[in-house]
Amino acid sequence: MFFTLSKALGFFALPANFLISLGLLGIILLCTRFTRLASWLIVTSVVLLAVAGFSPLGNVLILPLEQRFPPWDPSHGPPDGIVMLGGVISPEVSIRRGTIAFYDGAARFVVTLELARRYPNARIVISGGSNSLIYDDGPEAGVAVSEFEALGVSHDRISAEEQSRNTVENAVFSRLIANPQPGQRWLLVTSAFHMPRAIGTFRAAGFPVEAYPVDYRTRGPIDAARPFSIMNVGLGLTDTAVHEWIGLLSYWLTGKTSELFPAP
Repeated sequence: MFFTLSKALGFFALPANFLISLGLLGIILLCTRFTRLASWLIVTSVVLLAVAGFSPLGNVLILPLEQRFPPWDPSHGPPDGIVMLGGVISPEVSIRRGTIAFYDGAARFVVTLELARRYPNARIVISGGSNSLIYDDGPEAGVAVSEFEALGVSHDRISAEEQSRNTVENAVFSRLIANPQPGQRWLLVTSAFHMPRAIGTFRAAGFPVEAYPVDYRTRGPIDAARPFSIMNVGLGLTDTAVHEWIGLLSYWLTGKTSELFPAP
């Protein structure tokens, strides 16, 4: 129930979807006696889309998320295991095309592969089922594991977690597979902007992990005042940031995490 509701509400919570819906409502109202309201909705939609797409808004919103956890420090020694969160591979396209097909965030895969080679004794858990509410193209973890094996990672080291549909389930099901023991050190590889929410859910699930943020979307605070020359890039970043902030708030309010904005 929580999954279905979160996906349905999440659609309209994204600035792009909400503002386009606002504009479409305005166009519909043009055919009624509410033409003044219709004009206001259309103008508001266009102006706010331009602000979200061209202004530095996306950078300003995503920077606190990306800066929350520092890069992992390897000086403490090798990890016992690595968990990579999914959401970066299209299983159906990969299978039909016969080659791996990535969404945004392919750095998660690349960095986890690099870590697997650097630390040959570390176990690997790929966590990623299907998070689609309507178009289910199957779990991605199996596709990722097959690709890891094709690139030289031993089958004995790697496990696929294919049941999870969201970050909460990533944490719960990964813990069951990893079965971390006291004193073991596990890394969590996910996008830097997603790390606060991911760390919060893993802590709530009783799975202590060390953050290994990747897939940065900004260069750092220097980008706080940097506008975008391509609207869909800025709008996409704004959507991503708003999605994470709403996710943090909803997880905290519903008890999925014990911290509103988890920190190191």
